[in-house]
Amino acid sequence: MTQDKQITLSWKSGIGVFFGTVLLGLLLYYFGKLAFARPTIYSAVVIAIAVAMQWELRRHVWFWITVAVIVALHVPLVLFVPWTTKWIPAILITPICAGDLAMVIALIKLVEKLVGFTPSGDPSMPTR
Repeated sequence: MTQDKQITLSWKSGIGVFFGTVLLGLLLYYFGKLAFARPTIYSAVVIAIAVAMQWELRRHVWFWITVAVIVALHVPLVLFVPWTTKWIPAILITPICAGDLAMVIALIKLVEKLVGFTPSGDPSMPTR
């Protein structure tokens, strides 16, 4: 049985994420790659949300290796897909980002299963 949990972000983390995405957008704007700004920020936010949702796994090396692979998979997506600088309504972007988030979480869960990790909080499951 899964347990619902509330994701909270401290104000310091929120400010860090905000300024990080603004800095990333400004760097892309400065280097003349404005078309890459939105997809880069969307990818960064999706990965940040996925990491926040799986934060209890942060002490495992396999988790960070998986996150690095996910980031590496997003780089060609941003670089090689032709992006536009025109406005795209949020109603079109939201399902794409939600699908990306679902795939990222599914990949983390797949690796978690392959590694054989079991949460230590569940007494019915053996721990490693």
